Amino acid sequence: MTKTLSVQLGKRSYPIYIGHNLLLQPELIYRHITSIEVLIVTNKTIAPLYLQLVLNLLHNHRCKSVILPDGEQFKSLDILNQIFDQLLINNFSKQVTLIALGGGVIGDITGFAAACYQRGVPFIQIPTTLLSQVDSSIGGKTAVNHPLGKNMIGAFHHPKCVIADTNTLNTLNNRQLSSGLAEIIKYGLINDSKFFSWIKQNMPALRAKDPLILAKAIERACLNKANIVANDEFEHGTRILLNFGHTFGHAIETGMGYGNWLHGEAISCGMVMASDLSRRLGWLTIKDAKSISDLLKASGLPITTPQGMTVRQFMDLMSIDKKIKNNKIRLILLQGIGNAVISDDYPSDLLTATLKSFSH
Repeated sequence: MTKTLSVQLGKRSYPIYIGHNLLLQPELIYRHITSIEVLIVTNKTIAPLYLQLVLNLLHNHRCKSVILPDGEQFKSLDILNQIFDQLLINNFSKQVTLIALGGGVIGDITGFAAACYQRGVPFIQIPTTLLSQVDSSIGGKTAVNHPLGKNMIGAFHHPKCVIADTNTLNTLNNRQLSSGLAEIIKYGLINDSKFFSWIKQNMPALRAKDPLILAKAIERACLNKANIVANDEFEHGTRILLNFGHTFGHAIETGMGYGNWLHGEAISCGMVMASDLSRRLGWLTIKDAKSISDLLKASGLPITTPQGMTVRQFMDLMSIDKKIKNNKIRLILLQGIGNAVISDDYPSDLLTATLKSFSH
């Protein structure tokens, strides 16, 4: 059974398809491709698993593919040029459709290429990891990394559709699965306390990849994200709440070198750190802060920062962040589970105390 959600953006609205064996249903993808020109972008890990399936769907199209190296460290301007090379070598026009077949890195870099090529061409998201299915494939945020900061070079460019085939999750290893669970937990923390409780009750089934439970979690997470994006497309207000834990987490990813920590692993630590600061402010109870860290740990995620990260390194890296405003670091903090707020009005000594307690 295919579940269809929608990101409501007026004329640019698009569907999110969630279900089993969606890569065997050509009609889903056909309705969103308007010319015979198609470029599939994937990576060396995903290509042997699913590239031929998508090529089979598009046998009537002039379809080419580009296979990129796998890893966050390859979400760069240099690798981006490999996509542009294939578009130009094949003389693809402004009517070409790009297809992002892979996880969040592939989705981000393909979307950014689509935003830039001939000043914008359509693209389709086929996310193959849990994290990309519930988060990065939805909302039109595309980007590449810079050595000094994650996702600092990018554009808003929405896909024509998102096709989340839950069968692709069967090939995920435990570490990748846990990374996706971090983003699912995030939705419960920022605005859906009932979902947080449901996740706690169903964590063993989620980690066991129970197909029905996973599908429910994906649907609830996607619905949360779709609603937030529809209300604040360009991240001027409430959409910033989706970055809960990300200012701390992005500092970890950058500081440790892209790819050494998975995105969800870094965000898990970031959420624990944001919860700790919220507790110090008196906004979050000790019990709730412990409940958050306990659930993340039960998800197979780290809740302590990597060895070697210092307070100074955290502060330097956090100061290079998209959410900086008037030279102040805006953080997403919690005033209870399910109630996130955006704040730059916190005592600097409390932030320092949090960083000291997590630094090594």
